[in-house]
Amino acid sequence: MDELTLKALAKINLGLDVVRRREDGYHEVRMVMQTIHLYDSLKIQKIREPEIVIHTNLPYLPVNENNLVYKAAKLLREEFGIQEGVDVSLTKRIPVAAGMAGGSTDAAAMLYGMNQMFDLGLSRKELMNRGVKIGADVPYCIMRGTALAEGIGEKLSPLPPMVKCPVLIAKPGISVSTKFVYQNLKLDETTVHPDIDALISHIRKKNLEAICSDMGNLLETVTIPHYPVIAEIKEQMMKSGAKASMMSGSGPTVFGLFEDAQTAKRALREMKQSGLARQIYLTSIYNNRRQ
Repeated sequence: MDELTLKALAKINLGLDVVRRREDGYHEVRMVMQTIHLYDSLKIQKIREPEIVIHTNLPYLPVNENNLVYKAAKLLREEFGIQEGVDVSLTKRIPVAAGMAGGSTDAAAMLYGMNQMFDLGLSRKELMNRGVKIGADVPYCIMRGTALAEGIGEKLSPLPPMVKCPVLIAKPGISVSTKFVYQNLKLDETTVHPDIDALISHIRKKNLEAICSDMGNLLETVTIPHYPVIAEIKEQMMKSGAKASMMSGSGPTVFGLFEDAQTAKRALREMKQSGLARQIYLTSIYNNRRQ
């Protein structure tokens, strides 16, 4: 196999709670992760030269060791003593630095691709174990589907598939630093935490109405006061008929869940007309865990 084209799928958080701040500065979380049908494309080719070459459609993205795709390729080349190099064409569609694991899912696809292309024989679990060295979200992006993430996000428990429904994605023209959000997060006895266990129970029962009523993201308590446009996008989605609307990860991307395609398509048009978001996509829940 000398050439391979893969889809690297984005994620949203149906629920995100921060349990505590650890002494090492990391935060322990409980998150319900969900893959969606919005994806980047990776075209991977073997080359004779022993190097990693990355091309991308976004001129501001790094194409060296600072790119997670590069790190993933380097990790497996070094571990398995692979002599050939790889040439990767990365086409980005997932919003960058937006709380949707765009970089992590690209790295996950690269690990999967290297495993296939060079016949390394690694199981999904073995790929996930290597993925965590690149980033906390990478193991989940290899796993895909609906899952509970705990610890710093690396402890994963598969959940039954989420109800299939249309998903509207809207990212405003701002960037949010994850570090800033966590540094400014206040955790005390007055903190109102989302009910992750209730959310999981509703997912098991495939009750979209109840899922939507119990969705919550604790990081909104930091991000929305600093970036009011996030609240405006949520409000616009609800006005357009979303059953629920929430920020994904540390933001600034907002998603809305809809009961039917017709309402979602109308909401897409209205979101475009509002001028609140720079990147807008209508997609859907992804349930198949296979790559």
